[in-house]
Amino acid sequence: MSMLYLLYDILLILAIPLLVPFYLLRYLRRGKLRKGMLERLGFLPRGKAAFLAGRDTIWVHAVSVGETMAARPLVKALKSRYPNHLIVLSTVTETGQGIGEGIRDVDLCIYFPVDAGPVVGRMLKIVHPSLIVVVETEIWPNFLRHARLSGIPVILANGRISDRSFAGYRRFSWIFRSVLPDFSALCMQTDEDARRIVAIGAPASRVFVAKNLKYDLPARIPSDGKRSEVRNSYRIPSHLPIITAGSTHQGEEESLLTAYQALRAEGRDIFLVLAPRHPERAGEVAALLEGRGISSVRRSALASGRGDFRGGEVLLVDCVGELMDIYSFSDIVFVGGSLVPVGGHNLLEPASVGVPVLFGPHMNNFREIASKILSSKAGIQISEASQLPAALRALLDDPAARGEMGANGARLLMENRGATERHMEIIAPYLPEKPPCSGLRG
Repeated sequence: MSMLYLLYDILLILAIPLLVPFYLLRYLRRGKLRKGMLERLGFLPRGKAAFLAGRDTIWVHAVSVGETMAARPLVKALKSRYPNHLIVLSTVTETGQGIGEGIRDVDLCIYFPVDAGPVVGRMLKIVHPSLIVVVETEIWPNFLRHARLSGIPVILANGRISDRSFAGYRRFSWIFRSVLPDFSALCMQTDEDARRIVAIGAPASRVFVAKNLKYDLPARIPSDGKRSEVRNSYRIPSHLPIITAGSTHQGEEESLLTAYQALRAEGRDIFLVLAPRHPERAGEVAALLEGRGISSVRRSALASGRGDFRGGEVLLVDCVGELMDIYSFSDIVFVGGSLVPVGGHNLLEPASVGVPVLFGPHMNNFREIASKILSSKAGIQISEASQLPAALRALLDDPAARGEMGANGARLLMENRGATERHMEIIAPYLPEKPPCSGLRG
């Protein structure tokens, strides 16, 4: 295996000079340089390194937005139980970084380093964690190997293996049989996920079914007063029913706008909030809206002195960290990545604030959650984009049904929570609690 790691390192190191110009060109086109480039190469800025020096840390890695959102209840529990430790959160994407920086219990956000031996080795020495928690089946061979060689326990949290991933992993199980034992424990979402991770090489004695952290979102249906307060801050009048399309991808906005315009043509006074999964696509979506003759305003340009929106307009969300607030005052939420073969996104976020959920056929990454949403009558699944207008029409015309579906969604979360506690039970032997230190937290 040492020869395999050597070849892996050589390939990654050879790739780095190619990746740097790629990222520089990509982000110069967007008017900004790639954030965290040095962090990805194993170098923390002096201020961050000084902040960590001599401190006990727990390193939580969550690749992007979905994983970061899922990690929130676990991060909170870790901070509560281990108050002496700094929580360091790493992500791969800038959108994930934006979400992470808004989590109160996170002490420091960094970018995950390239998985080359010298790079991850350097970053591990700087962060010097007592424990590493990797969220949702991020398997980086060098990172895991160097953590093991440094005596750092690594826990896989909220692990899952999709149908497509399982087929790929099985083809390379001869590699994973050597890599997966570097995890100290693997906490999987379901029995099937546990079966699959063992089938590709994880030691069965280290695999646990710990349920899905996404159910541990706080289920809080806002009061009418709170809903009005938040929607007023977005300049959306109280008489307009709000349809929010969250985490949309290319190919979905067109179908949503077709449905929106069809409903408007029926004389309906409604309003659409459109939140692309990747905010950098805002320019592309704005051009699409302009081409359809639809008036829109970007969230970043929504000045406090602006007048109220009117029915038929669109609020285009071009920032991260506000989607849950927007869900909270919506009447209907469509969750993207489901009309195109992306695999879907988290239906539980709108359900947690008591809003009925609408989604398409492509939910293979959230199959269990989609099934429970449907069985608990908290949402509606359509099989193709042409069904969008009818599904939206039915929900708009039946406020009582919307209220019942929203309440069912919140109840679903309450009935399925408990994953955080189970994860903490599994983590406990690897990180004994220390008495709280005196003095102020840095």
